[in-house]
Amino acid sequence: MFAEERQQLIAGLISASGRASVTDLAERFSITTETIRRDLAALEAAGSVRRVHGGAVSPERFSTTEESILERTVQRQPEKTRIAEAALALIPKDHSGSVLIDAGSSTEALADLLAARTAAGSAQNSGAELVVITHALPIAMKLSGEPGIALHLLGGKVRGLTQAAVGQSTVEAARRIRPDIAFIGTNGIHAAFGLSTPDPEEAAVKAAFVQSARRIVVLADSSKLDAETLVQFASLKDLDTLITDTKPSRALADALAEAGVEVVVA
Repeated sequence: MFAEERQQLIAGLISASGRASVTDLAERFSITTETIRRDLAALEAAGSVRRVHGGAVSPERFSTTEESILERTVQRQPEKTRIAEAALALIPKDHSGSVLIDAGSSTEALADLLAARTAAGSAQNSGAELVVITHALPIAMKLSGEPGIALHLLGGKVRGLTQAAVGQSTVEAARRIRPDIAFIGTNGIHAAFGLSTPDPEEAAVKAAFVQSARRIVVLADSSKLDAETLVQFASLKDLDTLITDTKPSRALADALAEAGVEVVVA
């Protein structure tokens, strides 16, 4: 295979999956890691990929890149629905206890399913209420007025991109609660860097959620795996469960196992 042909294939793989490691590419093409590094250097010079430690990512994946919640809700919908279904199974059907639902497209899918389940089971759960806490306006709108749900909305300055409350008042409110389960969204989950998000104010709120809840469940589709964004808000050791739609890479899987994180592939 000519170098140009191999490089086109490498660029296609990284475009499809978002990233690739040097070692995995070397194994795939049965060539040395030095040759792969030269290929990645050529592709970066052409603007086709962006090199990172251990491999390369698609050029769109900068540490500060962040799509709006409206854009994210229409992406990877089948995968996010499967993730949300697995998360819903962790919420007691008898409406006992309390849950916190973080801002995000996967967590918003969970809110949709929770609203449908509570509406369908309202007759059986008459009088019982599940306490749901959120700082995300779209999630609050989906759950407001649903039978069997006592909704608590955390206030603060609303960030337009995510339609979620952020700021010191939101952080302080999060520190004063102790929900049974927190369902957390993330922009990246990485073996070494942990969980991250591009915005410092969002990161501060997420960090407070992680420190407040009794159990931390992260909802992350495969595009978030092995990704690093600007601000870390939790380490892998802070997590109890990761729900995703594909098996994590070897490096991430090993790091999750070492941290004692349960991985659920939906």
